Amino acid sequence: MLILFVLAVGLFSPAALAAPGELDLTYSAVGITAIVIFTIAYMLVMGEERLHMRKSKPVLVAAGLIWIMIGWVYADQGLPGVAEEAFRHNLLEFAELMLFLLVAMTYINAMEERRLFDALRAWMIKKGFSYKQLFWLSGILAFFISPVADNLTTALLMCAVVMKVADGDKKFISVSCVSIVIAANAGGAFSPFGDITTLMVWQAGMVEFQEFFVLFIPSLLNYLVPAVIMSFFIENRKPSALNEEVELKRGALRITFLFLFTIATAVACHMWLHLPPVLGMMMGLGYLQFFGYFLRMTLPGSLARKRAMAERAGDMARLERLGSVVPFDVFSRVQRAEWDTLLFFYGVVICVGGLGFMGYLAMLSDTLYTQWNPTYANVALGLMSAVIDNIPVMFAVLSMTPDMSHGQWLLITLTAGTGGSLLSIGSAAGVALMGQARGYYTFASHLKWAPVIALGYIVSIYAHLWLNSALFEVFNH
Repeated sequence: MLILFVLAVGLFSPAALAAPGELDLTYSAVGITAIVIFTIAYMLVMGEERLHMRKSKPVLVAAGLIWIMIGWVYADQGLPGVAEEAFRHNLLEFAELMLFLLVAMTYINAMEERRLFDALRAWMIKKGFSYKQLFWLSGILAFFISPVADNLTTALLMCAVVMKVADGDKKFISVSCVSIVIAANAGGAFSPFGDITTLMVWQAGMVEFQEFFVLFIPSLLNYLVPAVIMSFFIENRKPSALNEEVELKRGALRITFLFLFTIATAVACHMWLHLPPVLGMMMGLGYLQFFGYFLRMTLPGSLARKRAMAERAGDMARLERLGSVVPFDVFSRVQRAEWDTLLFFYGVVICVGGLGFMGYLAMLSDTLYTQWNPTYANVALGLMSAVIDNIPVMFAVLSMTPDMSHGQWLLITLTAGTGGSLLSIGSAAGVALMGQARGYYTFASHLKWAPVIALGYIVSIYAHLWLNSALFEVFNH
């Protein structure tokens, strides 16, 4: 839909020249067919919830069809090597990001398996917070956890807490889920690890690691403005008290430390050695594998000590739990990675890369960043990410590589990351919560808060333009 919009606008502007060795296919039958294929695929992606079809399927097929058409045209023109080199370039970009995300997902799944998130949920439940306190606590925790754990995982964790405590209170669960989605998306916007789009911008070298943190206050306002208004609609009463005891599994805190050390390794590789961050992340997977080996080798001794303590205390329930302990396995955590998300990401990167190779991204860049003001273009693309996933929007911008200041690159990072909060289908966090809180959090229940979410979106943009005005004079060349 994004590409169709641009094509409609682009028909009234001169077509950009193709790079040397490349063919401009923007007005050819092959080019138009590629756009139709991508549009159909994306409509199927948007209907994922209704069709019960994983979003990776249509984009994988579309990616293959688009590049087969490109390969056929270039082979017919005697230029097969040009198309092959372009495809390999896109594949390399995807591979770096996929391996990075795979390691991050593996660590998050390992922390979940060691019951770190369960322990956090149990602590919140037994504290006996009021609905208003729980509303604020779930939102604030979502905002501060998502920069490290990613917005999807964070939203699912906080939603589980709210649903456990509220126990069927539809109104409270609905409002809290909206707040959690906004907070998780806003928190992910000021960290390279908080969202796939921020990771893409960092790995592309458009923004340095430390520069993302200037988005902290705009991101915080993006969450706080709608949250303050929504809090007036929360009843100030307490839910029934619940007791849930969770015992952390051995090594939970050490795995958390290893994850932070892995992030530090990736940042150091990129900042000081000018090597791709994925090198540090893959090294971090090695840290986790060594620690997993240590846990397996020392498990019998640890179990023997714990059994002896439980027998002395006469704790039969603990003895029963110890009998069901299984060794930690790193590769079982890799299996639990969001493979549908990773494959969807592959399909999108390859599809958009193919359309860019045909000449459509050059047309889009000319329309948005030459004929329009870059600020208006970046704000509009952020709004568009509420309907179209922010991954293709950001990949399209990175593929165009418009000559923008650091301030503008940070602006598109902010808008693409938070624009999806306007609709429940606009972000992975929103889509996931519609499944987890089915019947409580719906497209309609989110839509009625769209005006206050839009207010937060506008305030965050103005805050960035004002607070970081000096960055709009520093250009990437």
